Amino acid sequence: MSSDDEFEAHSGAAACSPIEAGKVRKGGFLVIRGRPCKVLDCSKAQPGKHGSAKCHFTGIDLFTSKKMETVCPASAIMSQPDVSKQDFLLMGCNEDFLALMSTTGAVTRHDLRMPSNDALAAKIEDALQNCERGDALVTVMKAMGCEGVSDIKKATRSGAAASPCDNKKNGRKKK
Repeated sequence: MSSDDEFEAHSGAAACSPIEAGKVRKGGFLVIRGRPCKVLDCSKAQPGKHGSAKCHFTGIDLFTSKKMETVCPASAIMSQPDVSKQDFLLMGCNEDFLALMSTTGAVTRHDLRMPSNDALAAKIEDALQNCERGDALVTVMKAMGCEGVSDIKKATRSGAAASPCDNKKNGRKKK
């Protein structure tokens, strides 16, 4: 092997920040078993006669929706993933890849697959059938080098968002 060979390793650790286990709260983000998760529940057991306080975390994987659990000492340093979200307009779907455009119109993307979460995939399919092009906003979440669709909502003219498109105009009556 020559000295010119380069190795690239991307563990995703650079996209994380340290946090003490006792300071993690419900609704926050935590790396559990190497995967970025949203914390659904956290409990702290008081220190006993022969040990320190223990923290039990239950989370859901941000991209696969699998439930994950871990237990660690309250003083342990854990990894908190740096999570970013961005909204895109849903333009269409081609062979399981979503066609997305940024809300400013400057960036288009065709590299994200339809989500594996059945409920979210059904909402996107419904929006594709019942909405006009660009009437649905898709939220793309990015953490630890992974990206995936996390939510869909109806795009409104004022910039706010509502529930996904439907033919009933969200049940509102005209005055």
